[in-house]
Amino acid sequence: MAVLGSVIPVLRIFDEAKAREFYVDFLGFKIVFEHRFGDNFPIYMGISQSDCVLHLTEHHGDACPGTAVRISAGDVEQLGKTLAAKDYKYAKPGACEKSPWGTIELTIADPFGNKLTFFQEVGAP
Repeated sequence: MAVLGSVIPVLRIFDEAKAREFYVDFLGFKIVFEHRFGDNFPIYMGISQSDCVLHLTEHHGDACPGTAVRISAGDVEQLGKTLAAKDYKYAKPGACEKSPWGTIELTIADPFGNKLTFFQEVGAP
């Protein structure tokens, strides 16, 4: 059997400026690469923060809006406080929740309807 590597989710976006504002300015991702097939074409970009890598695309057919992604994180409660303190106009993180499967979770929707759930393993509830 083949050995599998890491997964890189591809998320659909509709507005490059709004995506940069949310993912780079608000969440703190860095842009790794940007690609367009030519002038006035949709963008495809890679972003990362620590070990988390995401691809964002404006191309129709690359991904469906409304995708849900789970992202392992260190201190989710601190992440929630840090994001709430930024007072970003378009995303107000709610309270962290303890799940029945032993995680603390914080879910935030991006401006395109994709849901990012940051989770931290805490053991059995």
